[in-house]
Amino acid sequence: MNGARSLVETLLASGVDTCFANPGTSEMHFVAALDQVPGMKCVLGLQENVATGMADGYYRLARKPACTLLHCGPGLANGMGNLHNARRARSGIVNIVGDQATYHRPFDAPLTSDTVGLAETVSAWVRNSTRTPDLGRDAAEAVRAARTWPGQIATLILPADVSWGDGGIVGTPCSRPEPAAVDAGAVECAARTLRDHRDVLILLAGPAVLSEGQRLAWRVAQATGATVMADYVTSHLARGRGNLQLERVPYGMATAIKTLAKFKHIVLVNARPPVGFFAYPGMPSVQHAPDAQFHVLTRPDQDPVEALKALVSALNAPEVEMPDPGPRPEAGSGAPSPEGLARTLAAVMPENAIVSDESISYGLGFYKFTHAAPACDWLHLAGGAIGDGMPVATGAALGANKQRRVINLQADGSAMYSLQSLWTQAREQLPITTVILNNSKYNVLINEYKNVGAVPGDTAMSMLDLGNPSLNWVQLANGMGVEAARATTLDHCADLMRASFRSDKPFVIDLVV
Repeated sequence: MNGARSLVETLLASGVDTCFANPGTSEMHFVAALDQVPGMKCVLGLQENVATGMADGYYRLARKPACTLLHCGPGLANGMGNLHNARRARSGIVNIVGDQATYHRPFDAPLTSDTVGLAETVSAWVRNSTRTPDLGRDAAEAVRAARTWPGQIATLILPADVSWGDGGIVGTPCSRPEPAAVDAGAVECAARTLRDHRDVLILLAGPAVLSEGQRLAWRVAQATGATVMADYVTSHLARGRGNLQLERVPYGMATAIKTLAKFKHIVLVNARPPVGFFAYPGMPSVQHAPDAQFHVLTRPDQDPVEALKALVSALNAPEVEMPDPGPRPEAGSGAPSPEGLARTLAAVMPENAIVSDESISYGLGFYKFTHAAPACDWLHLAGGAIGDGMPVATGAALGANKQRRVINLQADGSAMYSLQSLWTQAREQLPITTVILNNSKYNVLINEYKNVGAVPGDTAMSMLDLGNPSLNWVQLANGMGVEAARATTLDHCADLMRASFRSDKPFVIDLVV
């Protein structure tokens, strides 16, 4: 048995049965092993950042790691934007990165690079496997690392000769590490703070913003008068009817500072103290009040549901009903607006949908108009590296076994970073509706000009303009094998959404906003 076959068999034995790939010469024996060993679902991405983004979206829904197959250091580098996002989202991924044969590396061939150094910037676990008999063991340990609570990036570097060499041994699967134990003292400290103060914010992140965590946090809030919010960079929330009308800490610094100013005590549930994405002249880096006290109920490596159950018990918080979000809104009409699109989405989206939201500035106010939508999973860009909305939607559709409609709310500028995702959606026949928010500009950067106090001129504005020439989204989608149509009104957009939801194929709506 060669190393590549031992690797594939180890991955399958360890529960990794999906591979998002963009392979090259160094990985050809791994690709051949995929034919020899049945059971691995292989999904081709036409650019590495699509493959890594798909693996992120897959983990968020399937709650188990997939592997990626990337070609040498440059292939890994191409995929690093969405690996950065996946690391911030705490998604579990096993990267298999081909590399020069061990004996060829000293000759400094053109694709030679510091693959280990690149991997360390986005990975919690990195190993360069240099012996064929050790490859199966290394793969089992990589999967174990990726499954470490709540999820981590593990990168296994695979020199070509280790892949094709004989003597491969299938690794023994490792047990999944348990989350770090909840600290009883932290539970008591949070309970005491909540009993003694009324200016308390419970800030949720990670698994705490899924349905069970929300229900428990709501019981605590109702019993103590605390406020519950979600961290802005939370990657995956349970939303819609049956869940909290949960709002995130605002993105804008001035708004965030104003929102958080009243809270003198903040209980962190898998969250970090809120800070701005960037520094701004004359403004602090932190968004909370300077005298706010933080109380860590759980770190990201601890189970927030277990801790919230203990907190409910410590406070004797009774069972309460989740709040009623009111009637489902009517679809909007007329010219598109952020509020109108949000209401339209809430009005027409199917039950149990998945929303991949990379709407950037256009969607900052979507939440308050979509609380009464059907229950859904809502996925966000967690790391700030734009270009994850389309591949995350693609991976999420596969993570849900094509059984749920995925709706991708996609800013036009960031869509161009990973447009190739549409081709994979067409090849895999995935039930994804992509709504391109077509304003023909990088609007978020126009807003940031104001925030940093700069004054843009003609040259600056030309670098933020996507309208010369205009992007033809219908033709771009058709060229990738996806049906598409343009809408200039919310009425037409709603009709196109409804029609796409009745199909099991991908569809793109070019919504001119």
